[in-house]
Amino acid sequence: MDSVTSWQPRKPITAIIFDCDGTLSSIEGIDALAKSTEAKTEVERLTAEAMGKTGINPTVYQQRLSIVRPTQEQITALGALYLQHIVPEVTAVIQLLQRLNKSVYIVSAGLYPAVANFGKALQIPPDNIFAVQVKFDAQGNLIDFDHTSPLINNNGKRIIVDELRQNHAELAYVGDGLNDYAVHDLVSRFIGYGGVYYREHIAELCDYYIAAVSMASLLPLVLTQQEYINLNEHEQLLYQQGLSDIRQKKVKIQQLLKN
Repeated sequence: MDSVTSWQPRKPITAIIFDCDGTLSSIEGIDALAKSTEAKTEVERLTAEAMGKTGINPTVYQQRLSIVRPTQEQITALGALYLQHIVPEVTAVIQLLQRLNKSVYIVSAGLYPAVANFGKALQIPPDNIFAVQVKFDAQGNLIDFDHTSPLINNNGKRIIVDELRQNHAELAYVGDGLNDYAVHDLVSRFIGYGGVYYREHIAELCDYYIAAVSMASLLPLVLTQQEYINLNEHEQLLYQQGLSDIRQKKVKIQQLLKN
């Protein structure tokens, strides 16, 4: 097998898990909610530190929400904003994966109403979407978030992924932050995504790291050679687009670096 295909999965990946903010969509939801506030810079700083340095934790989660205090209307609208800033080729990639009968999940530390609306637009089943629930009063003002959610902790995604792998023999995970990398040893293939927020520290940790903006390069990383052969003409073109990004070194593959 040549160097192009030596890193392809030998067994079919049965499910792909995506992070949301900075992975499926180019925005960080809480930063977008803070955009019109005076605390925009502080919230962005907290988010950047959590994603790239310290990891997410209940204190940071509480801090950011307390600063922004988003309303129910704003959080609902955030779902549409995620969609407006969708990463290139995400919709086509998800449709292709689902056509191959692969389960697609979103596991996010974002706010559930927004993530769920976004996931619905991507035709991802509600039961396959995990995020942090929030409570509002009768006027739509934020009361609190679910402090029992594992997703407000840096190892929270490990808990969710550990549950999901009970039903899937071969899992792939795609994400951009430290709380995503925390699952790397639980899945068959962890793929860092830095097409929106390139995080050098995380890129160094990953055997596979996408620096291209387009999600098309995910396909060669999660499909077997036989699955590629069975794609239709349009799907093969999308695959080849991703393969082109890999050949242009827009994707780090540790095996290629060793060759």
